[in-house]
Amino acid sequence: MPASDPANLKEKVRQLSEKPGVYLMKDRLGRIIYVGKAKALKKRVSSYFTPSRAMTFHPKIRALIEMIADFDVIEVKSEPEALLLEGKLIKQWKPKYNTDFVDDKRFLLVRVDLAQELPRFALTRFKKDDRSRYFGPFAHSGLLRTTLAQMRRRFGILLGDASPRRLTDGRWQLYDDVRQELYGFSNETTAVDYRRRVEEACEFLEGKSREWLETLRAEMMAAAEKHEFEKAAGLRDVVFALQKTLAKTRTFERFDPTAPAPDEEAMRQLGEALGMTRTPRTMECFDISHISGTFVVASMVHFADGRPDKNEYRRFQIKSFIGNDDFRAMEEVVGRRYRRLRDENKPMPDLVVIDGGRGQIGAALKAFVAIEVEPPTLIGLAKKHETIIFPDERPPLNLPLNSPALNLLQRLRDEAHRFANTYNADLRSKKIRESVLDDFPGLGVVRRAALLAHFGSMDRLRAATIEQIVEVPGFGPRMAAELHAFLHGAPPEPTTET
Repeated sequence: MPASDPANLKEKVRQLSEKPGVYLMKDRLGRIIYVGKAKALKKRVSSYFTPSRAMTFHPKIRALIEMIADFDVIEVKSEPEALLLEGKLIKQWKPKYNTDFVDDKRFLLVRVDLAQELPRFALTRFKKDDRSRYFGPFAHSGLLRTTLAQMRRRFGILLGDASPRRLTDGRWQLYDDVRQELYGFSNETTAVDYRRRVEEACEFLEGKSREWLETLRAEMMAAAEKHEFEKAAGLRDVVFALQKTLAKTRTFERFDPTAPAPDEEAMRQLGEALGMTRTPRTMECFDISHISGTFVVASMVHFADGRPDKNEYRRFQIKSFIGNDDFRAMEEVVGRRYRRLRDENKPMPDLVVIDGGRGQIGAALKAFVAIEVEPPTLIGLAKKHETIIFPDERPPLNLPLNSPALNLLQRLRDEAHRFANTYNADLRSKKIRESVLDDFPGLGVVRRAALLAHFGSMDRLRAATIEQIVEVPGFGPRMAAELHAFLHGAPPEPTTET
């Protein structure tokens, strides 16, 4: 029975869980037309197919419902995770009926164009690969504009609206109006002297960025404790983006070359916090993700000296069972990873991090026991309060939110999560493209496999002519014409079997 049958859709809804997640509505050609998030998938998705509620929907939503022929769901572990995944999928697929998240212009950046003789501080929403220095992104645009105005008075810098004038002696006049009397700096200056102002302003702005980062972290934790998950997830998105940007803005910084690098210090602090006898220079982190409530995949990322080493990344499809069981999945992939290192006589990482709590870390420990390998330092990182879980009798550990050690663990964990989501997207894209063939009547498993084997992908199948489809075993001119018309949304031309 095709998925677009209303009775079949309702049956599919009945099989959904009450877990949080994201749902993808599809039309009869398998195209994603809407992506939404849900606190409870079954409750949310069923609302689209309840006749009594139909007239309460906005006309746009009613039009969407009329086009729904099938749907997929992706279960996640929390509401904040569902919110972030929804945004990523909307950006990826750009569904017809979504309006939020499509535009990347969500947060402001401060740009300082270093190629200018007199660099100015301007606001932008896009980061380019140029010589400019960027600060942000910042969610509070009003506070940011106020800060820039204060910086102009405090440091004597130019903002984006200024038009300085070169004087005959080679110096610059910054303003030609009353503003020169408002700011406590000489209005006439050299490019060298002005660069010193810019340097001081950048150092201040970076410090201000870090101050705002701590404020945002505190707001995020407060929102999570109040169960305001959407607010917490939005703040977390800004925090991670700001952390990433700050890590890349080092152009003007003065530092002592004999001092340890930030990652070196973070690794040292992490080793001390975990009671390790040596600094954790190599770290690996595992994350388990679900696809459409049916498939389970896993990711493993590897950091060396505090930085991602993508050549050592691994991704896994679960082979030992079918279904959703985070603990069994974690046991399988951890066992597979370190059995292989053992068999190939390769070194173990200094630290293994499991995305999850007591159950997940117990499953990982079980895997090491099964392969008879002494585990390296092993911890879990539980998302709710960023709590470190140990496999032994030690109590859980919560590091300060501004701790470099915790920030390093967060980067490791978030990279594992990103890598898992990318794998999800790849498999889901393939599944969604191939699922279009489910709605074509009379196409069994054998013929479907023959099509995919012959053309290699749905994109090549769609680009094929009727004559090329006929070359596939099991397809005559009539069925080839019907399939070609189905894939292109047109009625088939009359054909005669020969």
